Amino acid sequence: MDALLAADEPAPVGVLRPAAPSAVLLIGDHAGNRVPRTLAKLGLPQRDLDRHIGIDIGILGLGTTLSQRLDATLIHQPYSRLVIDCNRRPDRPDAMPEVSDGTRVPGNLGLTAAARAARMAAIFVPYHARIAAEIDRRLARNRPPVLVALHSFTPRHGDHPAPRPWHVGVSWLRDDRLARPLLAALAEERGLVVGENQPYGVSDSIDYALPVHAAARGLMHVELEVRQDLIGDAAGQGAWAARLARSLHRALAGLDRPGPAMQG
Repeated sequence: MDALLAADEPAPVGVLRPAAPSAVLLIGDHAGNRVPRTLAKLGLPQRDLDRHIGIDIGILGLGTTLSQRLDATLIHQPYSRLVIDCNRRPDRPDAMPEVSDGTRVPGNLGLTAAARAARMAAIFVPYHARIAAEIDRRLARNRPPVLVALHSFTPRHGDHPAPRPWHVGVSWLRDDRLARPLLAALAEERGLVVGENQPYGVSDSIDYALPVHAAARGLMHVELEVRQDLIGDAAGQGAWAARLARSLHRALAGLDRPGPAMQG
C-alpha cells in the first residue's frame, strides 16, 4: 500500500516549545485542516475544510500564543478532523464521518477497513504516541504534567437560531481538581459567561485524548472550549491567550504540586 503522507507533507504531529518548563502540557487535537494529497481534499471545496467541520477555528493561533505566555509545550495535530478525528475513538463512525453537520464528505463514503487503518496508522497513532511519550518523560522525572486540551465551538449550533451563551467552557472527566479553581479564576474575569461541562462534556465513550492521556493516568486536566467568533483573528487569540494564561496561573497557584490522582 502506498504511504498516505508524502515525504514533503507535514508530519502528523506538531510540537512547539518542546523543552518548556511549565507543568502545563497543551494539546490541540483539531488545530489544522490539511488533507493528504492522496485524499484529494476528501472531495470537498476548501471553504468546507476552512469551516468548523474541518478545523477548530482559531485554536492553533490561540495555542501558540498561550504556549508562549505559559512557557508551556504545545502538541498539535495539523490534519483535518475530517481525515481522522484525533479526539474520537477510531472505531466510531464519526472518527471519519460520511456527513458532518449536514455536509456530505465524499472522500469518507464507504471507507474500507484498510483505508481506515491507513489513516489511523499515519496520523492518529503518531499524534497520540507523541503525547504519551511526553507524559512518560515527565513522569519519569517526577514532574507530572497538567493536561490542557484546547478546542473551539461555533456561536450557533445546528438549526437553533439562538446563539450559544458561553464565551468559554471548562470540561473535565470525573477529576475536577483543576477545573474548580479554574472556574473560580475565570469568574474573576469581567463579563464572561463560562460553561461547566458546556457546550460539551468529556465522555469515555466518545472522546479519546483526555480519557486516555489524563483520566486513565490520574493526571490533572481540563478541556477548554472557546467560542470561535472570539478567536477568529490574531487580536482575539492574543486577548484570550492572556485571559486564559492569567486564569491558569491563578488556578495552579492554589494547588499542591500536581500529581496523579489516587486510583481506586
